[in-house]
Formats: sequence, C-alpha cells, structure tokens
Amino acid sequence: SRSVDRFYTVPKPQEKDYIDALLEIVQREGVDVYIPVCSPVASYYDALAKQVLSKYCEVMHFDPELVQKLDDKSEFSAIATSLGLAVPDSYRITDTQQILDFDFAKQAHTYILKSIPYDSLRRLNLTQLPCETPQQTAAFVEQLPICESNPWIMQAFITGQEYCTHSTVRNGELQLHCCCESSAFQINYEMVDKPEIEAWVRKFVSSLKLTGQVSFDFIQTRDGGVYAIECNPRTHSAITMFYNHPDVARAYLESDFPLIKPLESSRPTYWIYHEIWRLVTQPTQIGQRLKIIASGKDAIFDWADPLPFLMVHHAQIPWLLLENLRQLKGWMRIDFNIGKLVEPAGD
Repeated sequence: SRSVDRFYTVPKPQEKDYIDALLEIVQREGVDVYIPVCSPVASYYDALAKQVLSKYCEVMHFDPELVQKLDDKSEFSAIATSLGLAVPDSYRITDTQQILDFDFAKQAHTYILKSIPYDSLRRLNLTQLPCETPQQTAAFVEQLPICESNPWIMQAFITGQEYCTHSTVRNGELQLHCCCESSAFQINYEMVDKPEIEAWVRKFVSSLKLTGQVSFDFIQTRDGGVYAIECNPRTHSAITMFYNHPDVARAYLESDFPLIKPLESSRPTYWIYHEIWRLVTQPTQIGQRLKIIASGKDAIFDWADPLPFLMVHHAQIPWLLLENLRQLKGWMRIDFNIGKLVEPAGD
C-alpha cells in the first residue's frame, strides 16, 4: 500500500515471542503510537503487550482486565447496568441445568444463548428459548459446550432494529463515531444518525474514562428504547465509512479533537466479492445488490492505491484456501472484509 512505509511479520498473538517482536519494531522504528487492529482473541494479547510497549510509545488500547470485562457479555452487561444504561435482561450460564430449570413462563421475553468466549461456529445461532417443547429445549441446550470454564449468557431477545457502532475515544471523550444499521452477519455500512445511541456510548466511555477503540451492538425497539447487546473493545470494520475523511488520523492522535463522523459525501461501503457471492446465491435480490454496488463504494479498492484490494482478494484469500486444503482443515465461510477464513474454533 502507498500508505505504508514498511511492514513486518510477527508471531501469532498467543505465542510468547509476540510482545518481544512488537517491542523490537517499536524501538527500531521509533514508533510514537501503536493502534491495534485485531481479532477478538488477539485484542487481549494486545492489551498484554500494552503493559510492555507503554514505556516506549502510546498504546491506543485498554488494559487486559478491562478488555476481558468488556469482551465478557455478562460482565459488560453488569458494568452498563451499574452506570444506569439499558441492556437486555440476562443470566450467566455455566451449566445447562440452569436453563432447564429456568421458568420461562414467568418472563415477558424469549431468550437466546451466546457463548461468552468468542465462538466463530455458533455466534450466528439465534435460536429463541424456550423451544416448542421442553424436550426440544433440552435437546438444543445439551449439545452446546457450556461449562464453568466456557460460560454462556442467556439474554432476553428484544425485537427491534439492530445497529452497530465504532468509536475512537481519548480520556473518555468521543473523537470519532459512526453508527449504521446492522444484522448478525454485517458487511454493508451506511451512516445513520442516532443521537440516543450516541448518548448511550458517550455516557459509557466517559464514565470509564476510556482511551482506545470500542464498538457496540444495539437494539432499538419501536418505542425508541435503546439496549446495548454486546461490546467489542477493538476496531470495527464500520470505520471504512471514513474512507474520504481528512481528519481520521487527527481524531486518533490528538487529544480534545472535535468529534468527527463520516462525511455527508461518503457513500455506503461494501466488499465486492461478498456482493458477487450474493448475486450468485440470491438471484431474487439481483436488483438490490446491483443498486448497492452502483451507489456505494468498495471498502478496500482505491484507484490511487489498488494493491491492497488486489492482494487481499487474489493472493491472501487464495493462499489461505490452499493452506487449509493442504492441512485438510475445514472452514465455514470467507470473510473478505477482514481478509480471513472463518474456521471452527478460530478467532
């Protein structure tokens, strides 16, 4: 990329040499600021790296304990509740018997189950409980890997429009913020102004005096109520909506910078190969997909800097597919938006 002077390869974040490799780069290049752009699993290891790197440069990331709490859907819910912010009713589940003993008849909502540790295989399963019969409920929950060391959250299912946000914050102040309509597998982003969601985020980040990047998923009900359903303490791909904003770097690097949002001139972002796949697999939506392509912008492609687009789609993804084939590993789908294969037990 023309935006990169030099790049390095480093060990996987889980490996012991990862932090040493980052430190060597920081010292060699005289790095001033380290801004992690990472997977759910890696965000914790970047928080560990912060403890070492902070002696040499600024790290735009949270401490390990806070990353764990924000990534833990149950812990996050408790933090939000303590701040007077709305979240769905939820229960931490460490044994399937808790679900089987739960009195669903007394509840106003149905419930869904989510793994607290990141689970690429089951994260899109939104089966509502209870099922039609107690036997079906038991059959469903007993096939899930729920235990003390692998807790889940049982969360009230709230009907409404889902939204996702990305925010860059310094000393508890929003400096960059975007919001868009969302879904379980979201790969199209178009800015929508939701003051009530922004107010929720603003109170959360200011109360915790956060510095770093944080994204949230929300449900807004018909009556306007806003409920945060989970938090992700890292970069969200919705930041691609800032592709033509000249002040993104300043929003990251300068304190007390006025809040920026995507420009009115920015077009919705998409990933062309996701759209092509939908054209092939959803022929009844051809008109809609073509309209998205015509009115939006590919999130990676830039005429002035075409190599990232060419390399991600025509080198990186094919190489990952060939490696999986060589190792006889399974995969569930290709995420072009993050340049990787979604694998069972992956990050």
